[in-house]
Amino acid sequence: MRKAGVLSAVALALLVAAAAGGSEAARVAGATEVDLELILAVDVSGSIDEDEGRLQREGYLHALTDPGVIRAIQAGRRKRIAIAYVEWAGYRWQRMVADWTLVQDMATAQALAGKIKASERVSGPFTSLSGIIDYSVPLFGKAFKGNRQVIDISGDGPNNRGRPVALARDQAVAKGIVINGLPIVNERPNPWGRMPMQHLDLYYRNCVIGGRGAFMVVARNFPDFARAVRRKLILEIVGLTPPERPVLVAAAQPSGVPHCDAFLRPTQNYEDY
Repeated sequence: MRKAGVLSAVALALLVAAAAGGSEAARVAGATEVDLELILAVDVSGSIDEDEGRLQREGYLHALTDPGVIRAIQAGRRKRIAIAYVEWAGYRWQRMVADWTLVQDMATAQALAGKIKASERVSGPFTSLSGIIDYSVPLFGKAFKGNRQVIDISGDGPNNRGRPVALARDQAVAKGIVINGLPIVNERPNPWGRMPMQHLDLYYRNCVIGGRGAFMVVARNFPDFARAVRRKLILEIVGLTPPERPVLVAAAQPSGVPHCDAFLRPTQNYEDY
C-alpha cells in the first residue's frame, strides 16, 4: 500500500509537470508572430544629467515616429515588430517604461511614444551593462515571437557594477539574442566633474555588442542622439549591418582602451549593486 501510494504521488507529480509544460508550450505557440522583438535599453545612470536625459528621450520619441522607421517596419514579411522600452542604471536598477507593444503603423508607433512620453524621467546610481543584459534576456518570447531578438543598448559609460559584461553578453548571444550598441561619445563632464571614458565606442565594440550581424552606431554627442537612434532603428528593423562588422567576443584591447572590466569593483556579492 505504501509503495502504491508513493507511485501514485510520483504519477501525480508527473501529470502536473506535463500540464505545466503543456500550458507553457501553448502560451508560446499562441504568441503573436512579428519580424523583430526589440528591447530599447536606455541608460539613465547618474552620469546623465537632466538636459542629456531629455535629449536622449526626445531622440527615441522622434525616431519611433519617423516615417522612414515606419516604412522599414512595413517592408518586413509580417509588417510588424514588437518593442519594449526599458531604462536602466545599476545592477538591480531597471525600469520597464513601456512593456511589449506591437508597432505596425504610425498610429501604433505614436501610441508607444505616448507611453514613453507620459512616464516620469528618473535616474539611478551606477552603470551596469551586464545588469541590463541579464534583465532583458528573459523578456523575449512571451507575448510575441520574433524571427529576430535584439537588445539595443544606449549608454555613456562602461560597466562598473554587476558581473563581467562580456560574460553576460556571451551567454545572451548563446541563446540566439543579438546585442547592438549606441555609445554616446562626448566631452561633457558628468555631474561630479569627471570626464567621460575615452574610446567608449571601442569599449562597446569589444565588450558589449555581440551576436550574428551585431553592430553599433555612435552618437558623437547628446544632440546627435536623434540622428544616431533613427539610423540604428532602421538598420535593426530591416536586418542590415553596417560595413564595419565588429568582433563577436571580447578580444585583446587596443592600446589606450580599458579592459572590459577595468571599472568593475571586485566583489563576491555583485547582485547587491
